[in-house]
Amino acid sequence: MTFDPQQLRLDGIYQQAGDDRWMQRIKIPGGVLSSEQAEKIAEIASKYAGGRLHLTTRGSVELHDLRRHDLREVQRQLATVGLTGRGACGGAVRGIACGSSFGPNFASCQSLARRLTRHFTGNPWFEGLPKKFKIGILGSGDGKRHLIQDVGLVHAGIKDGRPLWDVWCGGGLGREPQAALLLAGRVPEERIIPLIEGILHVYRQGVEKGKRLKHLIRQVGEEEFRNRLRRFTPEPYAPVANSGFGTTLSLQTDEEPLRVQVFAGELPATSLIRLARLARDYTGGCLVLDGEQDILLLPTSEKNRAALQQRLVLAGLGESLTAPAPCFRVCPGSHDCRMGLAPTRDIARDILAGLPATATGTSLAISGCPNACSQPQLADYGIITRRLTKDEQGRRIPLFDLLRGEKDGLATPVAENLSLQDLQTRLKEVFNTSN
Repeated sequence: MTFDPQQLRLDGIYQQAGDDRWMQRIKIPGGVLSSEQAEKIAEIASKYAGGRLHLTTRGSVELHDLRRHDLREVQRQLATVGLTGRGACGGAVRGIACGSSFGPNFASCQSLARRLTRHFTGNPWFEGLPKKFKIGILGSGDGKRHLIQDVGLVHAGIKDGRPLWDVWCGGGLGREPQAALLLAGRVPEERIIPLIEGILHVYRQGVEKGKRLKHLIRQVGEEEFRNRLRRFTPEPYAPVANSGFGTTLSLQTDEEPLRVQVFAGELPATSLIRLARLARDYTGGCLVLDGEQDILLLPTSEKNRAALQQRLVLAGLGESLTAPAPCFRVCPGSHDCRMGLAPTRDIARDILAGLPATATGTSLAISGCPNACSQPQLADYGIITRRLTKDEQGRRIPLFDLLRGEKDGLATPVAENLSLQDLQTRLKEVFNTSN
């Protein structure tokens, strides 16, 4: 394995701050793991990553604190259960994020997520892009995650037995957040891959290195972007007979899953092993990682639901079933990320401790830098660590922006450059007023 940090990114590997510290990101297509895959990840984390792992807001997994000489073995072991980090970082099509509502459209979303993963992962035509390229699939337009994708696909119905998709394009967060535009409505599924291929061609040809698709649309305008896309979009593949794969073999139910809340996405490997074994016994061997950094389990029967609830409580993993906490998405921050400006887990823990009980239905998110990996612009209240400054004693301290969620678009700032104390005071005021 060549240890060029830039090249390693295409295999999902980032160098962390400090000597010989590395992160491996693992693609989980559609966020769905088998029990066998979950146990293997937990086994790797126990042996090489200090016994812990991080669940991301895109339904993938990160292993931190790896040593350089272990990276090759980590990737080999992942491959034994059909997992890879290829394209999970760097200029490539990233892991396919997928809504996990378990509603009637979940099977269609999962089928398309696997199809796109197979088509784009490791394909040299779709690597070496100017920067990352993110695709997200949603079963309905109720959420707003389609607004932050380079390509967001929202289930828009069925025609002649085939799914239709609304296609959104050019969204992204970071220092210059931009909501995606609706590129096309009710697109037949056989048209999706050629359309994405065309978008990728326009992106590669028209954007300088280090820029996202949103920058191209902002630069040339929507009309010119559409003109370019028409020139470079290949013809759709001929429809084939519907085999039923992805419907008969997917989770498909209107039942609510059991949600195991994972604070800050930080999960001990021992807990993942327990969850994997419970999934094997009660859910048909399937776990789902969702965008809130939690793990969802769908029992195969009401009898199994009751038994699984009891087992989760006995294993110390069932607190969220009886006393759910507010949803709080948290990036690794300065704990593990070279870009992190603030200890996000510690701050989130302190904020949660000061929230009233009525905040349970509220969503919050804190990002340790302006890159906004925890998606604060999609939360009811988002926190972005904007920069570092010096206090009166000359110590470097972080300053934060506080965002308030919008009904339809991205959250916008309501206060900027707050100290940690001012941020906590402002949040307490917000919740006390709302009560």
